[in-house]
Amino acid sequence: MGSKYTKQYTAEFKRDAIALVDSTGKTVSAVARELGISSESLRGWYRQAKADRGEGAPGELTTRRARGAQAAAQAERRAGQDDRGPAKSRGLLREGERSVNAIYTFIEAEKTTYGVAFLCRLLKVARASFYAWLAAAKARAARKAADQDLVHEITVIHVASRHTYGVPRIHAELRRLGRAVNRKRVARLMREHCIQGVTRRKRRSLTRPDKKARPAPDLIGRDFHAEVPGMKLVGDITALPTSEGWLYLACWLDLATREVVGYSMADYYRAGLVVDALKMAAGRGRLRPGCIAHSDRGSEYTSSQFQFEIGELGLRQSCGRTGSCFDCEDDQVPLRAVA
Repeated sequence: MGSKYTKQYTAEFKRDAIALVDSTGKTVSAVARELGISSESLRGWYRQAKADRGEGAPGELTTRRARGAQAAAQAERRAGQDDRGPAKSRGLLREGERSVNAIYTFIEAEKTTYGVAFLCRLLKVARASFYAWLAAAKARAARKAADQDLVHEITVIHVASRHTYGVPRIHAELRRLGRAVNRKRVARLMREHCIQGVTRRKRRSLTRPDKKARPAPDLIGRDFHAEVPGMKLVGDITALPTSEGWLYLACWLDLATREVVGYSMADYYRAGLVVDALKMAAGRGRLRPGCIAHSDRGSEYTSSQFQFEIGELGLRQSCGRTGSCFDCEDDQVPLRAVA
């Protein structure tokens, strides 16, 4: 279906059409058909032209008077809107959209048009409160400028920290530089300008000791050094976050070469994971008879499956003390790079 529109005609075309009616003596309808226009349109133009010449019917308005009446009607409609208040204030009249600063800013912008008294009454605020807000404008501007300066300093510190510092460390650095500033203010400005630090991910502990199992003795004694390769191994499991869930990595490190000699990955952490990693280490043919395999006291290492594999490979099992991170600290070194 075609769109409806009103065809526009120039003033010159209208004058020529009216002249054809006067000069030819033809009816308005006949001239309209010849010109391909609406007879009603031509009749209206002809009637208005006669009124402008003083030949119109009684009460017919001239073009100038018709325009004046139209302007008066528009002014009357605007006056009716002014009685209800400016259109921009509609949102401020709804409770959910009101804020003191927005209301006072609107009154300040419209006071020359509508007056402070009318706007305060319309928006239900006290004139004294508005004038107090107006008097504090300089203080607000100064506070805003001070905030901008502080944001610049915060940004410099944040960039210098390679985007790692959060609120506590940026606040401490500002205090160290002699800036007496409230921590909540720093937090607010960082939040408003989307400045965030880096939060260290909490390491997921995978040590689940089996209280019923009998752990092996500690054969390392916190001596994480070996002169000959293949004599001392340390092992551990770490959890790696992925887009599909957790991936568990078991490794065995040779203390002489600091080389990962065996590893295994799976979506679970059970005894089979550390056994597979130990088999890889033994399969390379680098382990000497009586090699020590040291680990923590997690249930994977104290399980019968792991202890059986230790015996089959001719190795000696060693476990660190319960609750001591120092007894197994070197077995975590190769995993820190990926954890």
